[in-house]
Amino acid sequence: MGERFKRHKRIVHTTKGFAGEGSMKGLIPAAGIGTRLGPIAYAIPKELLMVGEKACIEHVVEAFKIAGITDIIIVVGWRKHAILDYFGSGKRLNVSITYVVQDKRDGLAKAVECARNAINHDSFAVILGDNFFYPKNFLKDLIAFHKEKQSDCTVGVTQMEDVTPYGVIKPGTDRILDIVEKPNADEAPSNLACAGIYVFKPSIFKAIKKTTPDANQEYQLTDAIKIMIDEKQSVFYKELKGKHIDIGTPERYKMANRFFTNNGL
Repeated sequence: MGERFKRHKRIVHTTKGFAGEGSMKGLIPAAGIGTRLGPIAYAIPKELLMVGEKACIEHVVEAFKIAGITDIIIVVGWRKHAILDYFGSGKRLNVSITYVVQDKRDGLAKAVECARNAINHDSFAVILGDNFFYPKNFLKDLIAFHKEKQSDCTVGVTQMEDVTPYGVIKPGTDRILDIVEKPNADEAPSNLACAGIYVFKPSIFKAIKKTTPDANQEYQLTDAIKIMIDEKQSVFYKELKGKHIDIGTPERYKMANRFFTNNGL
């Protein structure tokens, strides 16, 4: 194991696959257990559950490639070797993958923060590894919007009937006026929920440093984004078109596979 992983503040392992010329990097948080999925989540990482003939996280990697991003960082934790064994260096998919280990599961903000050294000073895109999107050009469109607005942070959102499991925005014309994590249904500022896709400038790391843990001792990315809003940084949203399914429950996992099969993907 010592040859495969190097430890500094957190473990980092870099493999050399295929690196493109673009400066933007891709980040996939994939360190959670997925307890809502039941017993199967204790056997394999939820990101490796198959949607069609590929693991859900491979669909995410393909979205990065469509957006022109081939330098990808995957934040792993529990059962990290399963993800490493699935992708290896990334050469099979013509990407270059860096693995960063989140030793403590203390929230999405910390998952993003522990990849800071691998990201360096570049802008970067984040897609949660247990999210299925179709069509896969959603990230390319979001990055184009982010650059057009010269945004510090851009959040992909979708309309949801039940927003209570998600971060929810208070929308302006195209700016985010406020953001709330997992609100009660009667307190939600809109029906526009964070879809698990973001584009950031490195200033997000300063905001993460200022966040405090919630009641579950987790650091929420929505809290860091709220700090950026309060500091008058440019924080925009774009509603994603197409299909978005978070596979974090058995029902939604089945829904993703039905969608994949019924649409002949």
